[in-house]
Formats: sequence, structure tokens, C-alpha cells
Amino acid sequence: MEKITSNQNNRVKEWKKLQAKKGRTKSGEYIIEGWHIVGEAIRHQKEILALMVTDEDFLDQLEFDDTKVPVYLITPEIANHISSTETPQGVFAVLKTEDYHESIPDNLTGAWLLLDNIQDPGNIGTMVRTADAAGVSGVVFGRGTADIYNPKVVRAMQGSQFHMQLFSGDLLDWLAALKKQQVPTYGTELNDQAVSYTDVTPTQTFGLVMGNEGNGVSPEILSWTDQNLYIPMKGEAESLNVAVATGILLFHLFK
Repeated sequence: MEKITSNQNNRVKEWKKLQAKKGRTKSGEYIIEGWHIVGEAIRHQKEILALMVTDEDFLDQLEFDDTKVPVYLITPEIANHISSTETPQGVFAVLKTEDYHESIPDNLTGAWLLLDNIQDPGNIGTMVRTADAAGVSGVVFGRGTADIYNPKVVRAMQGSQFHMQLFSGDLLDWLAALKKQQVPTYGTELNDQAVSYTDVTPTQTFGLVMGNEGNGVSPEILSWTDQNLYIPMKGEAESLNVAVATGILLFHLFK
């Protein structure tokens, strides 16, 4: 185990760069932090390039085999420097960005959640975790949606990204592929053509598009969906949070 005590160390400088998309793209790596997320990566046998801890005893608690992966003992000051949180837990890992799927699968059987211009990391994390809980096959990050490896998004997903497939791509291409494979697709918008989600028969295979927090799903994308859905509300609130709406729809639609 190598001990690092300075923020000016070259490795520390490289880890710090992973907080920015430019650094992640250039290196093909990203950083995760926190007991739960690092533990999930280990349990799901993700390829870890480096593990950084502020206490040697953390390795035993993580049940981590340090014979094949470089482990670094870092100071609390370095932990604060490379962390995206105000109170880091002192456990970090570097992973490859190879889990970032670009191509559309040949078989689109199953349920798919498509994110159109979703920008709030907390919403994205909740939506991914909800999709994970519902048994969805994968989540597609469309254009305008926050980067899959944005530290706040990674933290908000709480390890669910290791349980399912995440994709990044053009939602129009995905909708065309779903249509080609005769997979029904649903948009979310309140209009004359929309139907209540309760009128839709649950199924095993579908695509659900959820839109931007303020503007909803773009008209161009809605023109490709088979049916638009809305959630009837009994109270006076004008709208639901997009992550809450996602949970309601997924758990109804997915049989």
C-alpha cells in the first residue's frame, strides 16, 4: 500500500481531474466514493483500477482483496480535495468508463426508461434507482441529460448503475429501434390525445420516455411515441416531480 500525503502528488492531480467531464473523457475513467457505492462495485465485481482510503482498517470492512489492485492510503486533506461532497467518508475507487454503453442492443425485450433532457442529478439518481427496483432492463440518457459519470449523478444512483445497463444516445434512434422491434412506446404529456396511465394494460416490454423537469418531453420525441400518458391528480398541485411520476408509471406499466 502506497501512502500519499500531498495534494500536489501526480496521482492526486489525476484523480482531481476526474471530477470534470473533460478529465473523464480523456482518461476513460471515473471516480466513485462512499461506503455503499464502492461496496456495490466490489460486490458486483466491477474492474477497479485503484482504491483510496483514509484508514487501512477500511479494507477489511470492504472485504477487498488488495493483491491485484493498487491501494493508496491518503490523508483526510486529500480526501477533501478529490471528493465531490462536503463530508467525504474516506473511501474512493477509480473505475473504467467502459460500462458506458453507446450501441443499441439487438434485442430490446424488456422495459426501457428513456431520459429526455433530465438535468437534476438527484432526479436522475432517483429515476435510475426506481428503474432498478422495478426490474427495468436499462436506462437511456438522451441528449441534454446530465452525464452518466457526473459525480453527483453517480452518487445519487447509489450503486444501482452496477445492477443494470446504462446507455447514452439519441432518443430518436432508440425510438426508431423500439418501433422496428414492435415494442410499444409511451410519452408523458397532458393533451387531448393522452390517456390515463391506469387505462394502459401492464406488459413485459415497453419504452417509457420521461422529460425535462420544466418543459417535459420534446415535441419531436413525442411524435415518435405510440401513446402519451398522464397521471390524474385529485389535489390542486399543477404537476408531479419527474422522479415521482417515473415511479408511478414504471410500477404500473411493468408487469
